[in-house]
Amino acid sequence: MGTLYVDQSGTELRMRDATLQLRRDGQLLRSVPAGLLTRIVLRADTIVTSNTLAALAQAGIGLVAFGGRSGQRVAHILGAPMSDVRTRVAQCQRLDDPETTGPWCTILIRGKVRAQRRMLQSALQHRPDLRLSLSKALNSLQAILEQTRAVQQRETLRGLEGAAAAAYFRAYAQLFAPSLGFEGRRRRPPPDPVNASLSLGYTLLYSQAVQACWTAGLDPMIGLLHQPAYGRASMACDLMEPWRPAIDAWVWQQFRQRTLRAEHFGHDGSGACLLGKAGRAHFYAAITPLQKRLGRALQHAARRSARWLAQRAQMPAEDPLATEEDPV
Repeated sequence: MGTLYVDQSGTELRMRDATLQLRRDGQLLRSVPAGLLTRIVLRADTIVTSNTLAALAQAGIGLVAFGGRSGQRVAHILGAPMSDVRTRVAQCQRLDDPETTGPWCTILIRGKVRAQRRMLQSALQHRPDLRLSLSKALNSLQAILEQTRAVQQRETLRGLEGAAAAAYFRAYAQLFAPSLGFEGRRRRPPPDPVNASLSLGYTLLYSQAVQACWTAGLDPMIGLLHQPAYGRASMACDLMEPWRPAIDAWVWQQFRQRTLRAEHFGHDGSGACLLGKAGRAHFYAAITPLQKRLGRALQHAARRSARWLAQRAQMPAEDPLATEEDPV
C-alpha cells in the first residue's frame, strides 16, 4: 500500500497491536497492518490521539495533514531520525563550500533538465501537431545541458535552471486544452485546474522528500542548491528537483485521459482553483503507483546523498571535555 489517504471528515485513527484502525462514530471501517504503511495523508478533519501519533512515529510512518478549505496549510509529522549525526554536521560545514555545492548543484540541475527533455520527447510522440514548438523547447533544453557541463558556480547554475524552466513550461502549456486556462506555472494561489494539480502533486512529492531526508539522517532544512530559508525544507527541495517532471508528465496524462476534468475543480473567493472531493478521489487513486516509485527513488537518493556528505564531515578528533582528572 505505502500511502494511506484519509479524505472523510470524522474519521478516527487508532494504532492497536501494530495495526492501524480507521473508525467513525465508534464503528470500525478498516484495519491496515502498520508494516504496509510508509505515510498517511489527511485531507479531511481527522481524529488522531497522542498515543497513535507516538506509535506512528515509532513505526517510522510519516503523516501529512492538509488544512484549510483549499489545503494550503500543510503539516508534516515524521518518524525517528537516523542517529548518525555526521551527515548533518557535513551539511552545515559544506553549505558554502564550492567544492561540494558545485558538483551537487550540477548533478541535480542536469538531472532535472534531462527529465524535462524526456517528458517533452514523450509528449511529441502523442502530439505531432506541436512538433515545431516542442522541438524548439527540446533544442533549448539541450543547449542548456551543454552549458552546465562547464559550470560549477551555484548562482550560475540556478540561472540556467530558470532558463530551462521558462523554455520547458512554454512548451508544456501547449499540451493542454485552452478551456483549462493553463498558460504557465503559477501558484499561491493556483488559478486553474492544471496549476492546482501540479501544486498538489509537488506538495506530495515534497512531503516524500522530507521523510526520505529524515530517515536517511539528512537535515531536511539544510539544502545546498536551495539555501536555508525560513519555513522551507531546503534539502528536501534539493532532492525532489529531478523528479518534478515526473509529476508534470503524470498531470498531463490525467487530463489527456480525462481522469481529471474541469468539472472536478472549483474556485474560492480568492480566485484559488480547488480540487473537489470527487476529483481528489480520482487524483489520489491515480497517483498512488507513481508515489510508490518516487518514494523508492527519493529514499535511494537520500541514502546515497547522506553517505556522500558524511564522508566529508570533519568531526573532532578528541573529546573536547576530556581532562586528566576525574570531574566527579
